[in-house]
Amino acid sequence: MPAPEPLHRFKVGALNVEIHSNNESASKAAANDAARMLARVGETADEFGIIFATGASQIGTLEALTSTRGLPWNKVLGFHLDEYVCLPIAHPASFRGYLRHHLTSKVKLREFYEIDGTAEDIEQVCEQYAARLRAIRPQLCLLGVGENGHLAFNDPAEADFEDRLDVKIVHLDSVCRQQQASEGWFGSLDDVPRTAVTVTIPALFRVPKLVLTVLGPRKASAVKDLIQGPISTSCPASILRRHPDATVYLDKEAAAGVFAK
Repeated sequence: MPAPEPLHRFKVGALNVEIHSNNESASKAAANDAARMLARVGETADEFGIIFATGASQIGTLEALTSTRGLPWNKVLGFHLDEYVCLPIAHPASFRGYLRHHLTSKVKLREFYEIDGTAEDIEQVCEQYAARLRAIRPQLCLLGVGENGHLAFNDPAEADFEDRLDVKIVHLDSVCRQQQASEGWFGSLDDVPRTAVTVTIPALFRVPKLVLTVLGPRKASAVKDLIQGPISTSCPASILRRHPDATVYLDKEAAAGVFAK
């Protein structure tokens, strides 16, 4: 599919930034970027890993990506970034359920490895998922950025740019939990789980290519910190400015605090 033209395109550090006129354009541009990578790797690899993000900002990107014809989905070993602890898969906020609906029900992957947050031994889930990530070494990761600047569920208090773990259990902060409630995944803040399993930032940084879709006015403050603030765990996504191949696709609302130079 043809890539939509951005309103602005620039770099900050190593990070590529595109600002689009609306969320549809940003989502399609992100999907186009991911599709090119998927097609290119699929030309030579018998199988390869991709990590998929969830959340409201990812719906358009996944819809465009899964609608792209001719991609080698039968070679893809899929992962996801995070999952709530003790949340049943039937719950509307389950990330496993989300990806079954928006991804694996639409395209046939070779394999999809789910994080089971309802397992009895969550520490073992983390260890096994980390081992599988290390063995497969995903080539692409789709990402978003939280209202508190988190990547996956690495909230500011949990983010560690030198984390020794690849997958871990984290406690979700109030901003993160409020975002989940405000986006309609839960009936109230009290319904949002307080713990989750997440892929850590060093594990994400070992993925050669990162494609981010960040949409809407609620993300504007985090985007400004991502692009213009210090590189710090106070905005975990700011570390993206040091990744050798990361691109963030924004709509005008998410980029409202950013001024391209």
